[in-house]
Amino acid sequence: MRLRPLVTWVTTFALLTATPVIPAHADDPAPSSETSAQPTPPEEKLEDGLALDRGPVRAIVELTDPAQREPIAAKAAEESVDVVLRSRTQPFMVVEGTAEELAALAEDPRVSSVHRDRAYPPAEVSNLQLIGADQAHAQGFKGSGQAVAVLDTGIDLDHPSFGGRVVEEACFSAVEDGVTSLCPNGQTSMIGPGAANAVTDRCLAGGVNLCEHGTHVAGIAAGAEGVAPEAKIVAIQVFSRVDDENVCGEPSCLLAYESSLRLAMEHVAELSTPVAAVNLSLGGMLFDTSCDTSEEGQVFKPLVDALLARNIATVVAAGNEYYDGVSFPACVSSAVAVGANDGNDAIADFSNRGELVDLFAPGVDIESSVPDNQKAVHSGTSMASPHVAGALALLKAKSPDTPMTELIAKLTSTGRPYAYRANDKDVVTPRLDVLAALGGASPQPTVSQTPAPAPTGGDPAPDPAPDPTDGSGPTPEPDPVDDTPDPTPTPTSTPVPLPTVTVTVTITPTPTAASTPPPVCTRGKTAKRLTAKQWAMEIHRSSGTIPDATLTCYLKLAQKGSKVFPELTKASSLGSAYRVLKASKTARQRLDAALLAGWLTWAHGTNGTARLASAEKVRLSAKAKAASLKKAASALGT
Repeated sequence: MRLRPLVTWVTTFALLTATPVIPAHADDPAPSSETSAQPTPPEEKLEDGLALDRGPVRAIVELTDPAQREPIAAKAAEESVDVVLRSRTQPFMVVEGTAEELAALAEDPRVSSVHRDRAYPPAEVSNLQLIGADQAHAQGFKGSGQAVAVLDTGIDLDHPSFGGRVVEEACFSAVEDGVTSLCPNGQTSMIGPGAANAVTDRCLAGGVNLCEHGTHVAGIAAGAEGVAPEAKIVAIQVFSRVDDENVCGEPSCLLAYESSLRLAMEHVAELSTPVAAVNLSLGGMLFDTSCDTSEEGQVFKPLVDALLARNIATVVAAGNEYYDGVSFPACVSSAVAVGANDGNDAIADFSNRGELVDLFAPGVDIESSVPDNQKAVHSGTSMASPHVAGALALLKAKSPDTPMTELIAKLTSTGRPYAYRANDKDVVTPRLDVLAALGGASPQPTVSQTPAPAPTGGDPAPDPAPDPTDGSGPTPEPDPVDDTPDPTPTPTSTPVPLPTVTVTVTITPTPTAASTPPPVCTRGKTAKRLTAKQWAMEIHRSSGTIPDATLTCYLKLAQKGSKVFPELTKASSLGSAYRVLKASKTARQRLDAALLAGWLTWAHGTNGTARLASAEKVRLSAKAKAASLKKAASALGT
């Protein structure tokens, strides 16, 4: 399972570095037809680390031609590979097979690549006056005639906030071992009335509704007290339920698979209902530059562009990692990436920021609808992005024939500028001002942001990437079975608050009028380096000073940055993380411990991931020898 942390569809939601493009010069010899026709070697078609999996893996097989779906599916069936999904129009299918079976598929020239079907968590969860929406409503701008598509955890269809304005419903919910569909019909897809219902037994766990997120997001965009109170709603369930603490870090959680997101975006593009924007409040791996050329970006950008060609914007939460960049898929250049600000016109301390963020919008202590006809207060970029989706519905309702690219430009050109530093650069990012956009007004005066305490202790200049095959010794050793029992972490005697103040968690108790908003899971600001041994002490029982809730949050953040955890090595729960940090019998275990300690240190507030990325490249190689694994662990200095 690819836990990426869209996404979170945060999507989690992560992803790969792109091969640099070398410009051609006039005096360069033209490539021969023989050279250009060379097929891609089968091993290069497989995603890094895929050959290391020892059991069946859910993977997406990308095809060179959509017409080859049936022949390739037939071939896969002959080789006992389970074909679990075939797209009607897109050139891919989803299979479950072992590393050997997937490698055999990659040998077919009709297959362009094979990679995991990634899964993304939701981005963690008056504002209308701040962005001028209340005055826009008073002037008659309410979004009538347009719709907002919410690709999320479904919605409470009968909630009074929606007033019967849900006009389209669909569900695309992937399944595999330990993963359950959230479609009311129990299948992997459903289209029509009731398909996106978030008040079903499948959404309940111990009396808690796991599907609350989508109702809250829809209420912000187009609820009765939202930004576009007369806009229609297209509700699409794209998440699946996971009941595995080793994956979730808690008994149950929701994840959106890449294949589900792709089908949902294609479905929106085919609707006759006029849709202004698609909202994705989920996120995956972090990027500080455009991800258009990454493996994931090359899949998602055409989908975003296809919607944009139909005058539909894709609005995505930037992420809550307190990072100078954004999470996937907000890193796709043609998407609208949205960060969060508070009611005082300050960037929320948890929000991602920087040149990739297109707009800021309110995302702190936002009250909106939740299932069972109630309301709750949540915070996060998940709450910021639907403000922008709703604003685009207002603009498109006023000017239905104006290209969406121009409407987006109106929002960014009229927003109130926030001036700040990110990645050692001066950056100016507009904060949403929908009233100014509707009236063509000039932006309000610039707000200089007081810099938050910057994490320190970043990587020194990275060493050259280690050669996975460097050194002597056998190719990767089998990991011995570790019978060490799981520790039972207990809460610290004096609870310490998380480093920042706000956003929703995966499982949220049924809200009450007096309920306190749950804290945002975001990076800390301590910026203190700890070794694997020190992190193990923090996790084990009550011997550390960092509370269990914060440690669990750090493990979730590590999943967003890493390609090793939890896909190759389980480290989602405190117990499994403790075992990884303590294991030292093999070179691979020692590297895993060093990697996990490095990611936890990053989550604790220390900048720099270059050495981690270099070491993970070694760990993901099927050809890595003991010496290269040892060298990579030593380079991390943990």
